[in-house]
Amino acid sequence: MANVFLNKKISNRIQNGHPWIYSNEINTIDGNTNTGDIVSVFTHDKKFIGKGYINQKSLITVRLLTRQKDENINDEFFFQRISEAWNYRKKNGYEENCRLVFGEADFLPALIIDKFNDYFVVQTMSAGIDLWKPAIAKALGRIFSPKGIYERNDVPVRELEGLTQQKGFLSSPFDTNIIINENGLQFYVDVENGQKTGYFLDQHNNRKTIQHIVKGADVLGVFCYSGSFEIHAAHYGAKSVLGIDISENAVQLSTKNAALNNLQNKCSFQAANAFDILKSWSKEKREYDVVMLDPPAFTKSRETIPQAIKGYKEINLRGIKLIKKGGFLVTSSCSNLIEPDIFLRIIDEAAKDAKRKLRQVTFQTQGADHPIIHGIENTNYLKFLITEVL
Repeated sequence: MANVFLNKKISNRIQNGHPWIYSNEINTIDGNTNTGDIVSVFTHDKKFIGKGYINQKSLITVRLLTRQKDENINDEFFFQRISEAWNYRKKNGYEENCRLVFGEADFLPALIIDKFNDYFVVQTMSAGIDLWKPAIAKALGRIFSPKGIYERNDVPVRELEGLTQQKGFLSSPFDTNIIINENGLQFYVDVENGQKTGYFLDQHNNRKTIQHIVKGADVLGVFCYSGSFEIHAAHYGAKSVLGIDISENAVQLSTKNAALNNLQNKCSFQAANAFDILKSWSKEKREYDVVMLDPPAFTKSRETIPQAIKGYKEINLRGIKLIKKGGFLVTSSCSNLIEPDIFLRIIDEAAKDAKRKLRQVTFQTQGADHPIIHGIENTNYLKFLITEVL
């Protein structure tokens, strides 16, 4: 095992628990390494920090897996870590569907596993963790005896690690179109071709939060994707629900999900560019009791944060202008680069430009199956806000 020695002046971030070590934080590497090899990491004066996998082609050169010197990284290590992740989720009430492994928050950097009842979707987004896919699949088999495991590694971030994008079965083939239960409703999940892993589990609890404000309401949902928020709104007693998404496939999926729950008479969906149609409807003086905005991440790099801020402000400004006095704005951001205080400021500025006052109802983050580790910024990413619009 090669040894990695860090520079004398290193960020407190590493010693305080962050698992990423960047290339410019390394002084020397004692020994030869291949991509994905396990290495031991030390301070400049040879104090042990931890063990992790190395990729000298990546800006994040080492990702730490353990801080214990005597802990071996092998198949059993991954079995134990995934077992611990499952035990944590069971303690927090998760049974059927959850994010089983949330990367750094479960001390398995760059690994995502979503559990859809008896089916599992795996993403290995760095070269080091990618080598352990057989061990990960084996661990899932031991713990769950799953009906199927599918790999969704068709994500561009892998290319930064020198990996190809790919997807396919990590188990015997199965029908990748499945149905899950959520909050008393059912949803189709296409684990092969759906967005990300097929369904956004992180808003599970937030979707329940709208139940009181949508009763008897005319509701507009924007960026609807699978129609999950919209169908929850109809289920909770909305008078009418309209969902908008730029993707025709998303509109078809939402329509299928509405029919699956016998809510097709309350829900309708249409394909449209959100920015264009909201601007047009604002000029037409259309009004809704509740407007829900659940956009994709507008930025994935620090360089594009200013453009993202403009995008979030524009979409929320347009949404606020469509809300009746005393109605509600339900809005989200899933980019960890838009920090909570920045997001709240964006919404306040949008309301000011719309000449409306806001009264906060709730401000939440992702569900407990996406745990947050303080000091590891990328684990704290989802902002979910409900405000009354006066």
